[in-house]
Amino acid sequence: MPLGIYIAIPFCKSKCSYCNFASGVASRAVFGRYVEKLCADVARAEQIAHQMGGRLERDVDSVYLGGGTPTMLDPGQLEQVFHALRQAFNLQKDAEVTVECAPGTLTSAVLEVLLRCGVNRVSLGVQSWVDQEAAAVGRLHTRKTVLEDVARLGSAGIANINIDLIAGLPHQTAESWEYSLAETIACGAPHASVYILEVDEDSRLGRELRAGGTRYHAHYVPDDDASADFYLVAGERLEAEGVRQYEISNFARIGSESRHNLKYWMRQPYLGFGVDAHSMLPALEEHDVSRADASEAVRFSMVDELDRFLAGTTWNRTEVTHRAALEETFFLGLRLMQGVNLDEVAARFGAEALASVAPVIGECTGAGLLERRQSVVRLTPRGRLLSNEVFERFISGDVQECARPAPPSE
Repeated sequence: MPLGIYIAIPFCKSKCSYCNFASGVASRAVFGRYVEKLCADVARAEQIAHQMGGRLERDVDSVYLGGGTPTMLDPGQLEQVFHALRQAFNLQKDAEVTVECAPGTLTSAVLEVLLRCGVNRVSLGVQSWVDQEAAAVGRLHTRKTVLEDVARLGSAGIANINIDLIAGLPHQTAESWEYSLAETIACGAPHASVYILEVDEDSRLGRELRAGGTRYHAHYVPDDDASADFYLVAGERLEAEGVRQYEISNFARIGSESRHNLKYWMRQPYLGFGVDAHSMLPALEEHDVSRADASEAVRFSMVDELDRFLAGTTWNRTEVTHRAALEETFFLGLRLMQGVNLDEVAARFGAEALASVAPVIGECTGAGLLERRQSVVRLTPRGRLLSNEVFERFISGDVQECARPAPPSE
């Protein structure tokens, strides 16, 4: 099966108040060192995979540059990254190649190099089309900037665009949220990602909310019920326009689903490079399906600190046992609207394994969090709002923190 590759670029022009990802503002002097280390890791991908106990596939059908803001790099540095990738891997002709961009960072020189490097999909971190809301959380763009970027991408032949939106930003109202949805639809982007704001306690906004303060517009953050309503409205509006929900947070016109992110949810192999990058590869040794503790795959991740990455810190590694793979099949597969096919689970893991999770399925179905149609189980609308609660019920404790998939990029 072709591999997906994720490249983490942890640099931003400014740090959003709600963000606690492994990204931030750094001196441009660091960019060169980072790219050199990144490319060196790409060049020794086979060695890294072998050390981690994973089987490496050279054919690649998706590449995703996420961040941070990859377009903060100089054009030459972006070209250096893509050159390293093409030297180490066989990128298929029809590979999906995505780059995340903060609106306003897509200069003519950057756009030119993206086209030259084969980029055919761009994810714009819009978050809100309302200037006041974007500015309140530290975004530097305006609605006008976004429209200009969309138009320039279209003129350059990149029509496969994702628009990121966040429900629950400070100052957001039902009316302003409707406006952001209308603008997303009107701009013609075939893909949208909609997240409910989850404020990390260690972010600036999170600390202010805990303190009951007013900095970072904390006192204007909508309550949980309002944010949930915004999310549900987004589903209705986008679906009505043919931008259909295919995953908890993702909507697309038919054929525009994110090939790369589908790899995470469908447990297909992917390899990540850079700060806080995550990987999952099949185990080198064939596993014994009759043993719940047999190793089926390996997950590994890089540290989330820039200094430690540059210093050459080793990867964190976790084996995915047969039992853990079963659990992942549910808590990742249930993110998709297509749900999980129980007949396929039984065929792969055995009837006994399926019977072991039957009580959880029954409990969640009875609580209105899951619905079952013949052999397929999927989240209900209520279940999508409480998805983390559902997923936790499928985890026995065998799956460690390092075993989680890469943080969703869109």
